[in-house]
Amino acid sequence: MSLTFPPSTKIYLSLAPCDMRKGFDGLSAQVRNILQLDPFSGAVFLFRGKRGDRLKALVWDGSGLCMYAKRLERGKFVWPRVHEGALRLSAAQLAMLIEGLNWKQAIIHDEVVTPRLA
Repeated sequence: MSLTFPPSTKIYLSLAPCDMRKGFDGLSAQVRNILQLDPFSGAVFLFRGKRGDRLKALVWDGSGLCMYAKRLERGKFVWPRVHEGALRLSAAQLAMLIEGLNWKQAIIHDEVVTPRLA
């Protein structure tokens, strides 16, 4: 199973390890207080536990908060070594991360140029 979002969706990777016992309220408080972002903005917020084998995603869908959780049976989720703040990911990087792949190897295009009709 995978999570898919429109390419315009903002996706944030929380860099600090998270207590995986946290639920909706605890994770939304972490988004607000630590990341200084709005948990009800429609952005996707990703959290990883200290062991690195568990991942949680929190997103507001317009009517309520949704939470996704995954535990890898082997290996760890690829995460930056920095322990403060957040990092933006693309939808492609999110898909790679959820599969346990090294999302840092994805090629990201900063600006997509829309072709003009002649």
